[in-house]
Amino acid sequence: MFNLGELDSNNNLLIDYLKKQSPEILATVAQSASPEAQQIISQNIQNLTGVLPSQHFNVNITTNRENLAGLIGSAMMTGYFIHQMETRMKLDDSLSAIPSSEE
Repeated sequence: MFNLGELDSNNNLLIDYLKKQSPEILATVAQSASPEAQQIISQNIQNLTGVLPSQHFNVNITTNRENLAGLIGSAMMTGYFIHQMETRMKLDDSLSAIPSSEE
């Protein structure tokens, strides 16, 4: 889970909102993502940070609060986008299962 207490909001309403949420709420939201979405988000963050495979490399990343806040915001937007696309895919699948009235 993110340690939001270390982030400086600098008038960032999203960070302020997240800081007001209980850890239980944040954990519930994080766990509600499908395994496929979690994999996509994980891969996206690894690509953004340039992480090398941990079994072969010992990687340390150093950044400042503003850049970390940007990374978290990017991950959240990616998650939101992926969730919306999953919803759209399920809707498309449901609609394609309905027989056409022209048949």
